[in-house]
Amino acid sequence: MTLRHFSFHYTLRDEQARVLDTSRGGDPTTFIEETGQIVEGLESALLGMAPGEKRAVVVSPERGYGSVDETLRQRVARADLPVTDLKVGDQFQTGPDRHAPVVTVVALDGDQVLLDANHPLAGRSLHFEVELLEVRPATSDEVLASQNSGLA
Repeated sequence: MTLRHFSFHYTLRDEQARVLDTSRGGDPTTFIEETGQIVEGLESALLGMAPGEKRAVVVSPERGYGSVDETLRQRVARADLPVTDLKVGDQFQTGPDRHAPVVTVVALDGDQVLLDANHPLAGRSLHFEVELLEVRPATSDEVLASQNSGLA
């Protein structure tokens, strides 16, 4: 089976219709099907569209960034963190490996810090406005690059 390369524009909004992210005004977003480069619910919707088509897509947490996992929230001593000047909302990577989890500072309580390794959009429905621009067979180089990218 030949995998396909998709090119599209999107605007992502939260439940209150605030814009969280958009590709409008910049280069289109691209992905190779079945490589996990974009969330499952969005990919599924785009697979059913034709070039030039526009659609509103709502992705449930289960088909987006998952439900909030309370086991990914942890209290740690402020002294154990590599970052000293912290405020709620700060994010940092937990190790030097590019695949190390990114955590968000959720609360500060004296010498304790509550960190959350859930994706910031976990547990939330994602409201996309998408426009599919192009679908074509992926080149072998694009497929190889998508497998090595580690994006999800």
